[in-house]
Parts: sequence; structure tokens; C-alpha cells
Amino acid sequence: MSSSPERGLGGRVLVAGIGNIFLGDDGFGVETVRALAGRPLPGHVETVDIGVRGVHLAYQVLDGYDTLILVDATARGGAPGTLYVIEHDDTGAGGTEHAPLDGHRMTPDAVLALLGTLCAGTGGRPPRRTLVVGCEPACVEEGIGLSGPVSDAVAPAVRLIEELLGAPPEPGSRPLAGEAVK
Repeated sequence: MSSSPERGLGGRVLVAGIGNIFLGDDGFGVETVRALAGRPLPGHVETVDIGVRGVHLAYQVLDGYDTLILVDATARGGAPGTLYVIEHDDTGAGGTEHAPLDGHRMTPDAVLALLGTLCAGTGGRPPRRTLVVGCEPACVEEGIGLSGPVSDAVAPAVRLIEELLGAPPEPGSRPLAGEAVK
């Protein structure tokens, strides 16, 4: 994965919130997509709360999207609440014909591997681009609710996704990829 996406995405776009709301900050993707779904978005954009249903996401993506944006808690070593935009690069991924199918461990990487397998079997095509909008978690242990820093990152993450989508800007500052949200 690399971290230099272009701004403004065309074609059909699916924004998918991923995570387990029963594991604290792991619910970041779900909460962010819920907030985003209440906002005016371009007609070519669809939002979905996937939660922990990764297999469902892989099958939904077969419906044909140019861009997939996964929103998830993403531990990369930054301060809790730090937002990241990561472009998934599947060049050299190879070997997707044996993607593991474990409904309890469908991480974004496993979903993308399964998607490759499904596309090969159905003649479908994966999205041209896959971006991950991630947030550094503070705690992913059992418990409902986001920590303070991650909860505070939801609104800036929504604005960041809107910026990626090329949605009309809202007054106020926009976080940059990798910028800590305080």
C-alpha cells in the first residue's frame, strides 16, 4: 500500500465502513460511514455499513464499482485519532486463487484477496482503485463506544472522504492524509 491518492474520484464509488462496534475503536469505520450517510453526496456514491460482514462486501463489490473506499481502524503507530489515506496497490499480490475464507477474520486484505478469487471465478472485475481511510485506534478491546481521540476523528474523516469524492466543500479546515486530529 502507498499513501498518495489523487483528489476527486469519478465513476461508481462504494464507501464501506468496516469494524466491530463491540471492540471499542474498531467501530471507527462503521461510525464514520453512518455519519457520512446523512450528508449530501454525489449520485455516483453509495455508502454501506459492512461491520464484520467482509464476505458480503466482497460480493457487493462484484456489482461493479470504479473505486472502493474502505473506512476502518488502522494501527500504523501514530497517535490515537491520526487519520490516514492509503492507496491499496495490488500489483504483485498474485496468488489470490487460494484466498482464505474465514468469516471471523475478514480483514480488508482478506476481503480484497477474496474479491480477486471471486472476479476470477465470475468474470467480474475488481475496482480500479481501492483506498483505505483509516484512523489510529487507542483501544480495540471489548467495549462499546469509541475512545475520545477516535470519536473526535469521525467528523474530520467524513470531511476527508467528502474531499476524496469531490463533494462540495463545507466551511472549515480539511485534515490532510496522516495529520493528527486533536
